Amino acid sequence: MMVKALLVDDHAVVRAGLRALLEASGRVDIVGEASSGEEAVTKARKLEPDIVIMDLAMPGMDGIQATRRIAALGIETKVLVLTVHDEDEFLLPALDAGASGFLNKSAADTDLMGALEAVARGHSYLPRRAAALIARREARRRRAGRQAEPEPLSDRERTVIELTARGFSAAEAGREMCLSRKTVEGYISRAKSKLGLANRRDIVHFALESGLLRTEAEE
Repeated sequence: MMVKALLVDDHAVVRAGLRALLEASGRVDIVGEASSGEEAVTKARKLEPDIVIMDLAMPGMDGIQATRRIAALGIETKVLVLTVHDEDEFLLPALDAGASGFLNKSAADTDLMGALEAVARGHSYLPRRAAALIARREARRRRAGRQAEPEPLSDRERTVIELTARGFSAAEAGREMCLSRKTVEGYISRAKSKLGLANRRDIVHFALESGLLRTEAEE
């Protein structure tokens, strides 16, 4: 499986190291590089890589903003966040922006290829603490009295929630289920309404708690 990737980091030395690591695997084609969030969005639109490997801390448009812009392009490119920042602060914003994976740079030499291929196959790649972080947020929400007992999902609503949590776009989920994109979007909208979910981060949380989605540790 050859994965087309766009490298985004404001440090040329870091990009060079990642390029060497990934190209040595023989399974990744680096189709471009970007040194800023603005450049990442422009090149993602032009090149439509399978995955953008996204740093977070960059001058100007940061990685969270760039991820949100790429997710809004309507292309099938997925974003894998690769950062030195701790997931406690940045995991949930990254998921909310549309990222499909989150990996600390300290683990890049051993885990990057696995994360890249997991995201390319349509899975979410999350750190071991993801479920605990999302559950903690949900507990705060429940204490605030913002969530009632959810209405049960239909089989198709459950399937689209699972696929969305794994990183599938509506178009990709539609092909998987032999449905139109518009029909899938309708199922997603109804499922979110039933469950009281606002965004993709909430969907990932529900999927983790209900067993539809597993973290890297469980894989």
